[in-house]
Amino acid sequence: MTAPHIVWLRRDLRLADQPALYAAAQEGPVICVYVLDDEGAGNRAMGGAARWWLHHSLQAMDRELGKHRGKLILRRGDAADEIAKLAEETGAAAVHAIRHYEPWWRKAQGRLADRLDLRLYDGNYLLPPGTVTTGSGDPYKIYTPFAKSARQCMPQREVLDAPSLTNPDEWPDSGDLDDWNLLPTKPDWAAGFRDAWEVGESAALAQLDDFADRVKDYEDDRNRPSIDGSSRLSPHLHHGEISPMQVWDQLTRHTGEGAETFRGELLWRDYTQNVICQFPAYPSESYRDLGGEKLWRNPNRSHLIAEELEAWQQGRTGYPIVDAGMRQLWQIGWMHNRVRMIAASFLIKHLLIDWRHGEQWYWDCLVDADYGNNGVNWQWVAGTGVDSNMFPRIMAPLSQSEKFDAGDYIRQFVPELAELSDDQIHDPDDKHRPGDYPAKIIGHREARERALSAYREAKGE
Repeated sequence: MTAPHIVWLRRDLRLADQPALYAAAQEGPVICVYVLDDEGAGNRAMGGAARWWLHHSLQAMDRELGKHRGKLILRRGDAADEIAKLAEETGAAAVHAIRHYEPWWRKAQGRLADRLDLRLYDGNYLLPPGTVTTGSGDPYKIYTPFAKSARQCMPQREVLDAPSLTNPDEWPDSGDLDDWNLLPTKPDWAAGFRDAWEVGESAALAQLDDFADRVKDYEDDRNRPSIDGSSRLSPHLHHGEISPMQVWDQLTRHTGEGAETFRGELLWRDYTQNVICQFPAYPSESYRDLGGEKLWRNPNRSHLIAEELEAWQQGRTGYPIVDAGMRQLWQIGWMHNRVRMIAASFLIKHLLIDWRHGEQWYWDCLVDADYGNNGVNWQWVAGTGVDSNMFPRIMAPLSQSEKFDAGDYIRQFVPELAELSDDQIHDPDDKHRPGDYPAKIIGHREARERALSAYREAKGE
C-alpha cells in the first residue's frame, strides 16, 4: 500500500494553481483535509459572513474533488493536533500546505513542523511576503516603492494546471459540514448573500472571465457604486478559490489603464501581507500614536457615543452614501470599495470613534474579511498606519456621493429615499427628507472642525 500525502487546506480551496496539492499529487495518493480551528485564531475566529461563505466553499471543494472520485475530509479542533492525528491514522508520508502568514497560522505551522514532515509552499500571493526588499535587504514599509519593485519581479512563475489525483486505499473518518453550524438559522439573515453570490472555484473562474470582459473600463467605473464596476473577486481571492497568479495571468492579455490599475490592487494585497509579517498585531495596534484617548471618543464610556456607533453599523447616520454602504454590508456581506473608504472615514473622523471598532465590525460582517487587508486599510484611512492618509484629510461624504453619481446605489440600499431626485438624494434637505429617514447625526462642517480641533489638541498644539 502506497502511503498517502495529506494536503492541509485553509484559505486555498481550489484545484488549479494550488502548489501544495500539485506537489502532493506527484508523490502518491492524496487526502485533502480542512480543519475548523476557532480556538487557535482567538479573537480572530471568522465572523458570521465569512463562515457563510466557508460553508459553501467547502461544499464546492468537495464537489470538485468528487470529479476525481475523491472527497474532502473535515475535522474540527486544534489544527496542528488534528493534522498530526490524521497523519498517524493514515500513515501519511508527509503533509503539504500553502504557507499562511496570519500569526495564528504561523504558530500552528511551527508546531506541526516539529511533529512531522510538513512541506510548505507559496501560492496565495503573487510574491512570497518578505522577498521584495529594499536595496539594503529590508522589507518595504511604503506601498509605492514596494509595488514598483514587485512589478519588476512579475511574473514569478507559471500558473499550474489542476493535477491528476489518485485516492488512498481507504478514506479516514470525516466530520459532517452541517454539524459545524456555519450557516445562520435563527434568524436566517443570509437571503441577500444567496442572491448576490456564487461560491467556489468554478464560480471564481467565471467571475474572472466576466471581469476580464470589462476591465478596460475599470479605471473609470471602479469608483461609481451605482455601476459597480468592481471585479467582485475579493471573496474568491480571500478564500483561495482562485489564485492571484491566475488573475494576473489573465490580465496580461489586456492592455490599458483599467488592467494596470487592477494589477496595482493585486499588489496592494501582497503589500498588506508584507505589513503583517513585519507587524503581526497591526490590525489591532496603531503604528502611529495620534493621541489615543485624547483623540478618540470611546463608545465603551458613553451610551451616547455607543448609540452613534450603532447608528453607523446599522446605516442610520443620516448620510445617504454612508448608510447605503453599511446596509449593503449587512445585506450581502460586501461593500463597494469606494464606499468602504467613505464609511470608514465617517466613523473615524466625523464620529471620532477609534478605527479598531470599525475594523472589528468589518471583520465580522465581510465575506472577504482579511487580516492583512482589513487592518492595513483601516489604518490607512485613520492616518495611524505605516503608510497612510494624513488624519487632517477628511473625506466629504456628501460631495463624494455626488461626484461618483451614487444616486441609484442609494436608491437600492436606502429605499426610503428611492423617490428623491438626483438633486436631492445625496443630501436631502428638511423639506425632502422622508420622516422615516434619520436626520444627520452631525453636520459635516461641525464634524470636520471638531476632528481637526481634537487632532491639534491630541498633538499638544
